[in-house]
Amino acid sequence: MMIFRLTLAFLTLWLWLPTAHATDIQVRTDRNPVAINESFKLTFTADGKPDDEPDFSPLEQQFDIISQQHGSSTSWVNGKSSRTQQWVLRVMAKAEGNILIPPIAFGSDSSPPSAIQVVEQAQATGNRDEIFLRVEASPEQPWVQSQVLYTLKLFRRIQITQASLDEPDVKDAIVERLGEDSTYMTQVDGIDYWVTERKYAIFPQQAGIVSIAPLTLTAEVITDHQPRFNGFFSRQNTETRRVQSQALTLTVKPIPEVFKAPHWLSATSLQLTERWSTQVMEVKVGEPLTRTLSLSAKGASVGQLPELVGQTRIDGLKTYPDQPVLREDQQPDGLIARREEKLAYIASHPGHYTLPELAIPWFNTQTQRVEIASIPAVTITVLPAAAAPTSAPVVTEPTQIQTGLRDNADARLWQGVSALLAAGWMVTLIVGGWCKRRMVAAPAPQGVALPQPGFQAHALQQACQRNDGQAAKLALLAWGKQTYGTHSLSELAAHCDDPLSGHIETLNRALYAPEDGNEWNGDGLWLAFKAQPVLSRPRNLGEDDGLEPLFRL
Repeated sequence: MMIFRLTLAFLTLWLWLPTAHATDIQVRTDRNPVAINESFKLTFTADGKPDDEPDFSPLEQQFDIISQQHGSSTSWVNGKSSRTQQWVLRVMAKAEGNILIPPIAFGSDSSPPSAIQVVEQAQATGNRDEIFLRVEASPEQPWVQSQVLYTLKLFRRIQITQASLDEPDVKDAIVERLGEDSTYMTQVDGIDYWVTERKYAIFPQQAGIVSIAPLTLTAEVITDHQPRFNGFFSRQNTETRRVQSQALTLTVKPIPEVFKAPHWLSATSLQLTERWSTQVMEVKVGEPLTRTLSLSAKGASVGQLPELVGQTRIDGLKTYPDQPVLREDQQPDGLIARREEKLAYIASHPGHYTLPELAIPWFNTQTQRVEIASIPAVTITVLPAAAAPTSAPVVTEPTQIQTGLRDNADARLWQGVSALLAAGWMVTLIVGGWCKRRMVAAPAPQGVALPQPGFQAHALQQACQRNDGQAAKLALLAWGKQTYGTHSLSELAAHCDDPLSGHIETLNRALYAPEDGNEWNGDGLWLAFKAQPVLSRPRNLGEDDGLEPLFRL
């Protein structure tokens, strides 16, 4: 009996051990850096159930804890449940500097340490208004097509019931909003204010002086007066306030002379990686070998990332590229553009095939230097295909002769089925070709290309007049993204009719495969764009004609 109990206890412990593991706990802030006397959100996220409730007392040495909230959510994926818990604290730093966020114990589990930069309080402006706007841009002297962080801050010490805000109006620039608004508390001239902060990424497309027009906020605020009516129909009195930010000016610098590459690419950081379908670079004739190239650039848009497929072709290997995957991640400190391309290589003859080095020059806007991201050359060994084994002659028995007869009958049956399928396939081709000719012969619906928000036709016109292929590409990508949801010139060309489709393909080839040193001419592209009969993108019923509200109640 004692042996049975010990065995049962050992099995119970053995079954429990694989499931006992530390819960992963992450910590993040809603922005970094922050000013002294400004509150910010500190969020702890646990994937699962921690060992115990958190002990936030270590934070009190460097921070004042203003409030804290706790919530959890459960999801089911492929029949498995997962639970996520969050603790959201609103805190305020007690001192300036690089402040350590200490590990927080959740019983035996713990969050990793982190840090936040606390800077000096903004200079007092003497502004004691109940509501006002501030804007700032960084850097104020960017390089052309480089990212500018544009930050809007709404300061208020009154209650707002409804508000609408203009979007930044910047000529010859691409504007992208960065994530959701953040709200925190701060002091100006000793007065407490609630601050709502919104950020944008601006990419000026031309060198020179670029002006950012003032933004206007229209808000309904609650007054201190008594309600107009008493009883059931009484409501709070409100009044409309309108405030405006100051205008900003950027001095955009041209491409530096030290950058000699044909494709201008600027970013704060850039990473180029590759991944193969096998760790051993050895395959047999006819077997595919898949290569995945990934390019990510911080402080750039996807339209600025070069195509990679054209730089990796090699004679002797058949290359089958997949559609590129493009993505933009919106971070509080700017955009991160990502491009992923997959290629399958298949060799028809044995031997050694060397893929050349892949190099992408780019300009680091932080160090002000030209850098090169590269992947070294790699050699693929292709072996002969395995020969089919030759079977030895077999003496058949009488019973096996009957089996062979049945096999011949089955073969004739499948041959008949194959003939029927082939006939059906031919009929499908004939009908499909007839339908395709009818579709081609049908007149295309007439329409007018309506200007989409964020796309300015004069930017494309000026790029074509200057024969600036890079600027024309970015203008077309902005139009294609908002009109058709495309992310590359090849995708956009597929949505357009001739002659515009042909001119877009010509531009794409001129950018990435120049021939005989001939310069690209943009006159034909602009004429084809003006004559393009494209229907405007259908409008969603839920879209709002007015300005996007800053506060949603």
